[in-house]
Amino acid sequence: MLVSRMVRVLGMTVVSGVLISAAGVASADAAIKIDGSSTMYPITEAVVKNFQTTQKDPIKVAVGVSGTSGGFMKFCRGEIDIVNASRPIQGKEMKACNKASVEYVELPIAFDAITVAVNPKNDWIKTMTLAELKKMWEPAAQGKITKWSQINPAWPDEAFKLYGAGANSGTYDYFTQAVIGKAKSIRGDFTASEDDNVLVRGVASDKNALGFFGFGYYVENQDKVRAVAIDDGSGEGINPSVETVEDGSYRPLSRPIFIYVNMKKAEKPVGRDFVTFYIKNASALVRGARYFPLPPRAYRADMEFFKMKRLGTVFDGFLPVGITIDDLLRREARFYEN
Repeated sequence: MLVSRMVRVLGMTVVSGVLISAAGVASADAAIKIDGSSTMYPITEAVVKNFQTTQKDPIKVAVGVSGTSGGFMKFCRGEIDIVNASRPIQGKEMKACNKASVEYVELPIAFDAITVAVNPKNDWIKTMTLAELKKMWEPAAQGKITKWSQINPAWPDEAFKLYGAGANSGTYDYFTQAVIGKAKSIRGDFTASEDDNVLVRGVASDKNALGFFGFGYYVENQDKVRAVAIDDGSGEGINPSVETVEDGSYRPLSRPIFIYVNMKKAEKPVGRDFVTFYIKNASALVRGARYFPLPPRAYRADMEFFKMKRLGTVFDGFLPVGITIDDLLRREARFYEN
């Protein structure tokens, strides 16, 4: 059950002790406040629901969806306890957290494959190169590159319509860095939203639409949209899948996704119990949310990081592109050893 389906009329809805807010407004009396990435939302929602079944008296957990950047803004002001993040924390966010004395532990939870999708009636695109994607999405294309034939002469001389993540989304940051070569550098004439469901509906409703969003949202809507294979320059189009994410061949659009935990909350019993439950059950619940679990040793490392309060990030404020699961584990191992 995704957030847009629940809060279309009401600003907030309580389900089994879970307060879910479309605007990312954290309930003042919630025991645990979470906000951030729509990509991570289905995983965290599943964790919260399953955690509640272990509680004699269900606690109130507020889960908002304001995008990764929006979530970090609140997290670094101390307004929420956990941020769902579809990219690592950035340098300016690290500085903001440090200024507010917010100490945190970074916990990788899963891998995602940003999926480029078209309408099922689109019968001319099976594969796109990174060069074609850049030509379509770069800032210089705004108002000038508007038809499929301008991207590839073999494609129809018809106008396309674009859908993509909003500026507060970690998916927006990662996609622009991976495809354009510079984060947040993108044409402005496209339909943007931090809610992936809006993007899916847009692509599903128009034969000439193309969009990008998290893999879980694609899998949930395979009857409405079709994934495009990505050619990173090797000459071979690679579709997003369990196999291509695990072996690192779906690049550069596969990426790790995280939760960041405020250690002040984690030191309290309710926070400690929730995060411990999250890590212990992550593999099964990630798979259930249609994302890619990390190897068991990664979750063991998460648990050690959490118990030992190993603060900070293994990414030093930078946004890595094309990182594989093995790359992530090597970074974590080096950080852990130090």
